[in-house]
Amino acid sequence: MNLPCDRRLFLRGTGITLALPWLESLASAAGPAQPPRRLVYLYVPNGAHMDAWTPTTTGALPTELPATLRPLAPFRDYLSVLSGLTADKARANGDGPGDHARAMASFLTGRQARKTAGADIRIGISADQVVASQLGRQTHLPSLEIGADKGLNAGGCDSGYSCAYSANLSWRSEATPVSKETDPAAIFARIFGTNAGNDPVRSATRARIVDMVLDDARSLRGQLANDDRLKVDEYLDSLRDVERRLARTGTPANARPVVPQGVAAPTSNPSDPTEALHLLADMLALALRVDATRVATFVLANEGSNRSYKFIGVPEGHHELSHHGKNADKQAKIQKINTFHTGVLAHLLGKLRDAKEGNGCLLDNLMLVYGSGIGDGDRHNHDELPILMIGKGGGTIKPGKHIRYASETPLANLHLSLIERMGAKIDRLGDSTGRIDNLS
Repeated sequence: MNLPCDRRLFLRGTGITLALPWLESLASAAGPAQPPRRLVYLYVPNGAHMDAWTPTTTGALPTELPATLRPLAPFRDYLSVLSGLTADKARANGDGPGDHARAMASFLTGRQARKTAGADIRIGISADQVVASQLGRQTHLPSLEIGADKGLNAGGCDSGYSCAYSANLSWRSEATPVSKETDPAAIFARIFGTNAGNDPVRSATRARIVDMVLDDARSLRGQLANDDRLKVDEYLDSLRDVERRLARTGTPANARPVVPQGVAAPTSNPSDPTEALHLLADMLALALRVDATRVATFVLANEGSNRSYKFIGVPEGHHELSHHGKNADKQAKIQKINTFHTGVLAHLLGKLRDAKEGNGCLLDNLMLVYGSGIGDGDRHNHDELPILMIGKGGGTIKPGKHIRYASETPLANLHLSLIERMGAKIDRLGDSTGRIDNLS
């Protein structure tokens, strides 16, 4: 193994490579040890109950965070609340109903979706794909797209808009959405280039691969500094944990139907909704931790989702509740759903905080935007969006604040600022008017 020249671990005789975490011992051979920056977007549908989201003062975050943000209290030093940002192109602008479709479609593009339920969709390249197109060759995966709900690229889903708009956050071009992966086993396979899945042969192959990685890692440890040895040990522990969880969630061999030729194998999502989202978050954390990609999106539910959250005591549909008409009981249930989602975010951040890099952790080099393209679900407004900024961006961002921007400040201005921090070059994104300020 010639590891100082290549961060990836080559498995003996398999032709398979597996990405290792970023290691100072290996980076020092090529120059100063500088962890890479990552750009991640998490999207939630149907807006938020803003009274339980927005701090009452600007400047330093209050000692007690608003109710919906309290799961993020352990990460307050990495957290900023950004108020006043607007997705103007999610508004009708003469196109009539369809706020949910436009909200998702414009969130990362800053562009107006062509109103069509046919194949002639058009929107624009998304912020994540701008970075992936310019810098994606630096990693195994140019970008990673994850979602709890499958993407739909045909049919009508919202008042004459194609389902592609309300089900896809990432767009490679004006007419090409980047489909989300919803199967944890398939995400595992993409990250590591293995044949992951839940059939016995693939599972056995995956287990053998992990065993070989462990063997090779033991010989590698002797070449590393103590801190990096601990980092490799932690990474392999997490890999083993993910492997076990994937095995548990697979359908038993004797209960699976025979898969017809040409039909994909069943997914291995856990039946418990919380565990399912946590496992997807773990996959995202693992991909970032091993530097398989530096650009990712995670959609917790498609826009306009009417999913029931009875497992947290909210049996009604999410979209139905979002039209609360200022009913206090419905608003309280919306806030409960919002808090569940920030709890999933907190789970992800915990994994990333545990990933040590340099003198800190992966959160120090992260730029994560969490939010929705709708403000209040009842109003269907696209200003005063619920937006969080998490991470320090390699020292270019100083979090721990509530920042209020001038009315009608484009959300695309934030994306433009983060694209620039990633090292990609673009003069304008969608309806951007410049870079956002006050982040540093």
